[in-house]
Amino acid sequence: MTRKKVTLAYITNNSERKASYKKRKKGLIKKATELTTLCGVEACVIIYSEYDAEPEVWPSRPVAEAVLAWFNSLPEMERTRKMVNRESLTRQQIRKAQDQLRRIQKENKRKELEIFMFQCLAGKMGFEGFDLRDAAEMGWVVNQIVKNIDSRMAALRRNGEAAAAVEAEVVAPPQATVGMVDARAAVEVVVPPVGEENMESFPWNLVESPTGRGLGWDDGMVLPYPYIFEHANASTSAEPKFGHGAS
Repeated sequence: MTRKKVTLAYITNNSERKASYKKRKKGLIKKATELTTLCGVEACVIIYSEYDAEPEVWPSRPVAEAVLAWFNSLPEMERTRKMVNRESLTRQQIRKAQDQLRRIQKENKRKELEIFMFQCLAGKMGFEGFDLRDAAEMGWVVNQIVKNIDSRMAALRRNGEAAAAVEAEVVAPPQATVGMVDARAAVEVVVPPVGEENMESFPWNLVESPTGRGLGWDDGMVLPYPYIFEHANASTSAEPKFGHGAS
């Protein structure tokens, strides 16, 4: 919940004025305490009011007297350099309000000239009612609009180049072609024929037994098929002979 804006005006209601006095006096003393504690400066608060017979002095009367004595010992120019009264404060507020009013009037004038320019470009108005005293301001408005358009176009170009670069980096996956041959099916396994003349050079130590009992020259070795174990005139019922001396 936002706080209600306080109107800086004298409170005519006595009870409300007294309640506001007590609350704001407490806040002022709290701020003075924070100022002296956080910043290490000497400060005092003396408050006269219609509700107290004696003035409210913070932090104590001796400290307040010491601060005032030090302040009075300064040269007059140093004492009044940052001093303001009600009149000077009001003048500062008036100048601030006038500066703000001039800034708002200038912004409104530029908005009016911008609307007038676009209406002229659209053919809805002519330059008959244009005041030549606003020519310089109109020039500033036109230049500002051109700068805004240039910056916008540059931003769009940068975005377009970035998008094109991203699209160029994207590589489409290869499409399947008709008649594609599996590489595994295209590989032909060629087994060299093994006869009696090259039996000695055959890598028997790489042949694995069907029973898994050994490799190479062991009891579980099997010979490649086909293999003629005996000579042509041997009987088909002869048992094959395994071993290094087999012929």
